[in-house]
Amino acid sequence: MASLAQQFTGLRCPPLSSSQFSVKPKQTQKVGAFASPIVSAVAVSNAQTKDRLELKKMFEDAYERCRTAPMEGVAFTVEDFQNALEKYDFDSELGTKVNGTVFCTDGNGALVDITAKSSAYLPVQEASIHKIKHVEEVGIVPGLREEFMIIGENEADDSLILSLRSIQYELAWERCRQLQAEDVVVKGKVVGANKGGVVALVEGLRGFVPFSQISSKATAEELLDKELPLKFVEVDEEQSRLVFSNRKAMADSQAQLGIGSVVLGTVQSLKPYGAFIDIGGINGLLHVSQISHDRVSDIATVLQPGDTLKVMILSHDRERGRVSLSTKKLEPTPGDMIRNPTLVFEKAEEMAQTFRQRIAQAEAMARADMLRFQPESGLTLSSDGILGPLASDLPAEGLDLSDVPEAEEV
Repeated sequence: MASLAQQFTGLRCPPLSSSQFSVKPKQTQKVGAFASPIVSAVAVSNAQTKDRLELKKMFEDAYERCRTAPMEGVAFTVEDFQNALEKYDFDSELGTKVNGTVFCTDGNGALVDITAKSSAYLPVQEASIHKIKHVEEVGIVPGLREEFMIIGENEADDSLILSLRSIQYELAWERCRQLQAEDVVVKGKVVGANKGGVVALVEGLRGFVPFSQISSKATAEELLDKELPLKFVEVDEEQSRLVFSNRKAMADSQAQLGIGSVVLGTVQSLKPYGAFIDIGGINGLLHVSQISHDRVSDIATVLQPGDTLKVMILSHDRERGRVSLSTKKLEPTPGDMIRNPTLVFEKAEEMAQTFRQRIAQAEAMARADMLRFQPESGLTLSSDGILGPLASDLPAEGLDLSDVPEAEEV
């Protein structure tokens, strides 16, 4: 109404003439024109007042319900709400394992969502049991869901510090205990040394190999960065003691070296008198006279350090740790090792079988010669080299020794 009055205040009307007063319909029309806006303004004001009253009553009713019956109309109870919170609650004590999802990585580590009040952080040094420069080197990328261990808390923002390295250490110790129980030979890389022995890395753990348990006479510097066959001597997680033996591993490997067997080797070094070949952690000598039936004047024209080749075991002196090798015995025709070494390696097993049969036959002949001086044995040797019986309870055709298995040096 005040605004309407202000409009009338500034309104100016022209002087009225007598003729204007004589025309009543026009006067009545002007009065009606002023009356209509006034009535509309009053109606609008009344409607707004009614809406305000209704809104006020609505808020008062809502307040009263919240005060007297706060859970009325709610789809779940307070207990339901507490149970829902407990689903996302976890023990944040040190050593606790939690599941989380990586959502951001940087040069120092990764942020992990573990459904806590704040995100947790995985430092790069705790991302792997191995030394890495960036978490993505070990597959830690946004979206990865993994199990982490809580190892600390950042006091600045109350965020938790996580570790994958601790979990991997637990698994590595468990794996070492299993390997020790199975008494298997493992490979260990020498990564350090001290005056008592060398330090080897196995399953991500650093273990000790005493010099007394190393079969070779190599120095610590010569063994650095090399892989050694090892066997477990002691696995003690509580004392963080991991001890290996190279001698035990070598003894197992050497027990499998039968005379006449074919093994895969790698040329380690060349000497004027032959080549040293690594055959599974054991160094064997391939003498220059055992390379080929043809004369080899310069070994370097046939072999080079790093070459992989098949060789046959000629002899094995376990006490002195010496193994004699040959490729000469594997040649299908004399000189193949010089002209076509690929053919020699393809036919290696076949030629070795022939060699073993000759060995077996020679041994049978030797035994038969001894039996000739012992007629009471009841055995004799035929002209075909078959050892046969004189007694009637043995086959008349005798015993065929052509398939005698390879002989092993005792």
